[in-house]
Amino acid sequence: MEQPRDLTVEAPRAWDRPVVTVPVLACVSLVGGQLPSFSAQANLWILGTGGALIWLGLGNRVPRRPALTRLGRGAIWWVLPVAVFVVFEGATFVMSAGDEFPTFSRLADPLLEDELVRSAVWFGWLAAFWGLVRR
Repeated sequence: MEQPRDLTVEAPRAWDRPVVTVPVLACVSLVGGQLPSFSAQANLWILGTGGALIWLGLGNRVPRRPALTRLGRGAIWWVLPVAVFVVFEGATFVMSAGDEFPTFSRLADPLLEDELVRSAVWFGWLAAFWGLVRR
C-alpha cells in the first residue's frame, strides 16, 4: 500500500543543513566585507553572489520549505514604511540630489567603513536572500 504524500518527509541533503550553510554564508560575507564600498570588486561580488542565489532559487536544486499562511490585515502597516523608503530612496537617487539631500545608502556609508560591520551586514543580506531561495 502506498503512503500519502502528506505524511512523508524527504531527508535534507548534507549540504543543505544549517551546520553547513551558515559557515558558507559567513565565509562569503567575510570576503564581501573586505571589499571597499561601492567599488567595482564589491559590485561584481554582489552580482555574483546574488546571481548564484537567484539561480539556485529559480532552479529546482534546493528543497523548498512549506509556504507560509496568508498574511493578516495588519501586515499593511509593515509594508507601508518599506514602500515609503523605496519611493524616497529611488526619488533621491534618480534626481541625483547629492550631499544636500543624500540617500539612506549614502548616510549609512560612515557605518559601513568598518570591515567587520560591513561583513555583518553582508551576512544579514545573504541570510535573508537564502531564506527567500528556500521558499
